[in-house]
Amino acid sequence: MPTRIKFCGLTRAEDVRAAVELGVDYVGLVFAPRSPRRLLIGQARMLRDLVPEEIAVVALMMDNPAGDVESVIEHVRPDLLQFHGGEEDAFCAGFPLPFLKAIAMGGASESAFTAVARYPSAHGFLFDGHAAGEQGGSGKRFDWKQMPQAVERPYLLAGGLSADNVAVAIRTAHPWGVDVSSGIESAPGVKDIEKMRQFVEEVRRADQRGQQT
Repeated sequence: MPTRIKFCGLTRAEDVRAAVELGVDYVGLVFAPRSPRRLLIGQARMLRDLVPEEIAVVALMMDNPAGDVESVIEHVRPDLLQFHGGEEDAFCAGFPLPFLKAIAMGGASESAFTAVARYPSAHGFLFDGHAAGEQGGSGKRFDWKQMPQAVERPYLLAGGLSADNVAVAIRTAHPWGVDVSSGIESAPGVKDIEKMRQFVEEVRRADQRGQQT
C-alpha cells in the first residue's frame, strides 16, 4: 500500500489548492489555541470548501474545550479529529467523528506502547517528535527506530520530516503514513509550494523503491 501523506497546518487558499493538486491524502487544519497556525472558524470553512471529497480534512485540537470541538464539527465539517494534548480516550470518543491521537515521542514521555493502550477508541495514531505538553509542528525529530511495530491501527510518523529525510524515515519506521508541517514551510503557516512538491515526490519514490526490493 502507498504511504499516506498528510499536510498539516495549512492557512492559505493557495496552499490548500497546491496540496489538492499534488494528491495528498489528508489536509490538516489547526485549532489548537497556542499554535501559530491556528485558524478561526470562518477561515477554516473557506479552506475546507477547497478540499474535494477524496481528500480527508483533519481538525487538530490541543486541550480545546468540548464546545470548541463541537463548533468546529458543525461549521467546518472535518472528516477526522486529531487530539494533540492530554485529552482522555472518553473525551476524544465523545464526538461523532473518528479520531487520531498524537503520541509525544520526545523528552521523558511514557512509552509508546503504554500511550497507545490508553486510547482503545482511537481510529489511529500520530507519533510526533515533540515532548508531552508541547505544540506539534515544532520540527523536532525522534529516533524513528522507537516506532512501535505492533500497533494494529493506522499510524503516521511526524516531527522533523522534510523532502531531505522522508525516504529514510519510511525505510526505517515503515509507517502507514507521514505527516509534515514545518518541513514544507517558509514561515509558520506559510507553505512553500516547491517544498510541498518535493516532499510528495520523495514519498512516492520511497514507495517505488520499497516495491522493487
